[in-house]
Amino acid sequence: MKAMILAAGRGERMRPLTDSMPKPLLKVGGKPLIVWHIERLVAAGFKELVINHAYLGQQIEEELGHGHQWGASIIYSAEGTALETAGGIANALPLLGDAPFLVVNGDVFCEMDFSHLKHVLSKPNLAHLVMVDNPPQHPKGDFVLQDGKFKSDDLKANDEEKLTFSGIGVYSSMLFEQIVRGEPAKLAPLLKQAMLNGLVTGEYFQGVWHDIGTPERLQTIDDALTLSAQLGRS
Repeated sequence: MKAMILAAGRGERMRPLTDSMPKPLLKVGGKPLIVWHIERLVAAGFKELVINHAYLGQQIEEELGHGHQWGASIIYSAEGTALETAGGIANALPLLGDAPFLVVNGDVFCEMDFSHLKHVLSKPNLAHLVMVDNPPQHPKGDFVLQDGKFKSDDLKANDEEKLTFSGIGVYSSMLFEQIVRGEPAKLAPLLKQAMLNGLVTGEYFQGVWHDIGTPERLQTIDDALTLSAQLGRS
């Protein structure tokens, strides 16, 4: 099973840090965000990786190379202009193949063990999403998860019922079959339609997860990882 890391965003909220460096290469705990993902994916058995990029994408290729130092094989899906989440995935489908694949947002930090995600997507389902508690910056959440499925009437749900989509999911290529390759497209409309059809499963992750969307959040995670490393050496 292949995995894709989404790394094409501009990172506007991270400026000025991202004025000269793509967001996935920003460091926490002494190494780039995207390297944390690569290490965890390889440890979980995902060694064939696809990484998309747009803004300053050449820096990502120069930094990561072919991934051999982590025991991975990395291929790149270059986008002249960022195609948003669904557009970026659809553009990379020739590299991902026909089997289900894992997708991880490059701008989150997560200590999840990805290994069990190899087996979560069964036909005819189109997606399996990892959900987390609502962070302070996103208090209203995204979707309602009940017994491993998503309620189709989320618009009527109370905010306290909803969880936040972590940016980690397993997808069937069929979810993206209506997307024109090379055209921008958002993921949420595809997921909502599939949920209405009962074709999306999910799970609730209660471990360490952070959406690193601002310099302040980046610093908070960096401080926590640095402290943890210091305590581990003491």
